[in-house]
Amino acid sequence: MTDVAAQPTADELAPPTPVIDRDAARRAYDDDRAHVFHSWSAQGALTPMVVAAAQGCWLWDGEGNRYLDFSSQLVNTNIGHQHPAVVAAIQEQAGRLCTIAPQHANDVRSEAARLVTERAPQGLDHVFFTNGGAEAIENAVRMARLHTGRRKVLSRYRSYHGHTQAAIHLTGDPRRWPNDSGAEGVVHFVGPFLYRSQFHATTEAEESERALAHLAHVVEMEGPATIAAIVLETIPGTAGIMTPPPGYLAGVRELCDRHGILLILDEVMAGFGRTGEWFALDGIDGGVTPDLIAFAKGVNSGYVPLGGVILSNAVYETFRERPYPGGLTYSGHPLACAAAVATIRAMEQDGIVDHARRIGQDVLGPGLRELAARHAVIGEVRGRGVFWALELVADRETREPLVPYNASGAAAKPMNDLVAACKRRGLLPFVNMNRLHVVPPCIVTEAEARLGLRLLDEALAEVFGG
Repeated sequence: MTDVAAQPTADELAPPTPVIDRDAARRAYDDDRAHVFHSWSAQGALTPMVVAAAQGCWLWDGEGNRYLDFSSQLVNTNIGHQHPAVVAAIQEQAGRLCTIAPQHANDVRSEAARLVTERAPQGLDHVFFTNGGAEAIENAVRMARLHTGRRKVLSRYRSYHGHTQAAIHLTGDPRRWPNDSGAEGVVHFVGPFLYRSQFHATTEAEESERALAHLAHVVEMEGPATIAAIVLETIPGTAGIMTPPPGYLAGVRELCDRHGILLILDEVMAGFGRTGEWFALDGIDGGVTPDLIAFAKGVNSGYVPLGGVILSNAVYETFRERPYPGGLTYSGHPLACAAAVATIRAMEQDGIVDHARRIGQDVLGPGLRELAARHAVIGEVRGRGVFWALELVADRETREPLVPYNASGAAAKPMNDLVAACKRRGLLPFVNMNRLHVVPPCIVTEAEARLGLRLLDEALAEVFGG
């Protein structure tokens, strides 16, 4: 990287190392392995890292090793770890009202709903709160089906929408396969992805046009009058951070309008500053207005579980006199909503959304493209804000993925080696299949971002040469 010797070190950038109780960390590990059942994992092979402390963009394991968090955990700690204003808001709320049933109004839920809808497109003025993103998708789909009186829902391959019943059926990656009963009225289609185009496209314009023609054909063959909604991640997250080409989202909106189909945009991962916009939809095709928006994660940086559905006024009117047949014990939980209010206020007061945009434009984008110029294993760099992916390939000419689709075990060794090389250098990465995602908190400083790029550069060189 440029002027490596002049760049600050981790010792200079990280907060002071907290006191780590190693005995407590060992007990935590032992109790975890004895009693905790982990998600998406074969239990016997796990050796989870004990996280003992975190601050800002940094965390420490149970042995006192320090890591720069380039994963934002599950791409949700948008405001960083232990933000003092959010922690204080949770503490204050716990001191006066820890919980209340959702049929009652409370001040922080009301304020959180107002703050969320003020940042949504015009005409989406109401929020149904959930405990996370999967429940948000579940309820958005239920609302769409009840509003339209139709059953089918379309979603794209290369997507992830959650692990509850409808959400996992909508998902378009291999996590769906062992859970898919084929009974949820879901039809999948191919979305635009120029680097691996299924439409023989050579330009973004061709990819957009041909992907829209394909979707229109699927709608025609399935019967437009049977389709309640099309569900899309505005920018697919774990599936690869593929920003749709110009005109695609606008074209989907037009197709939905033509046939009375609702458009549900999943902003669970891409929303609340991640792309340098309040919602990713704000930065695409001049802003596309969906009928329903699912959100979670960054709305309060995951400090207390929270998600929700933002409803268009038309969908809201369906349930003005007709009861909505759904609810959650913890809908709009006061501690979660207090965290959301504090997070949104801090994002606004500290200019965090604009900061994320600038870091992407000025540091991460140029820095990752510089890495690609030196490391042949990087086939493509794509993203915006603090939402980036490196497509790793075995051969740039053929674009063969570095590891096979859904690789595991020995087949996934190159990616596992890269993760290990990053962690040895104090960098906590996020990987999925043949991709390395660069997704630090929105508050990452320029110096921290450059340090992360430098550590990634070293890890790539160790594992793949160069």
